Amino acid sequence: MSAILEHANITVTNPEATAKWMAEIFGWHTRWSGASIHDGFSLHVGGADSYLALYAPPSTPKDPGNSYTTRGGLNHLAVVVQDIKATEAAVLAAGFTPTNHADYEPGQRFYFHDADGIEYEVVQYDD
Repeated sequence: MSAILEHANITVTNPEATAKWMAEIFGWHTRWSGASIHDGFSLHVGGADSYLALYAPPSTPKDPGNSYTTRGGLNHLAVVVQDIKATEAAVLAAGFTPTNHADYEPGQRFYFHDADGIEYEVVQYDD
């Protein structure tokens, strides 16, 4: 039996703003939103089979340390797309800066950071 990742839960400053750019860049939609743990607010954004739970605590979240040197740190989230050039154009239009472009087996990729400093890897696999 194979396991499938259903969702990840990440803390962001503004779940609605994050979901908005995710809809524009990745074509995702809001699946649910409402009150959540520790008097916070959560919004689930994604597709039919998986999503990101975007959580905001009642007060502004603290800036993280270096994720690569922090136990349990989130280093980046990877999203597979059909058209990496169109996605890169959408990333630029959203005001983010694509970096670290690479083209190697089995596909192409680039990275960008959002307003919360979360790193995203965008991947298009070769057919």
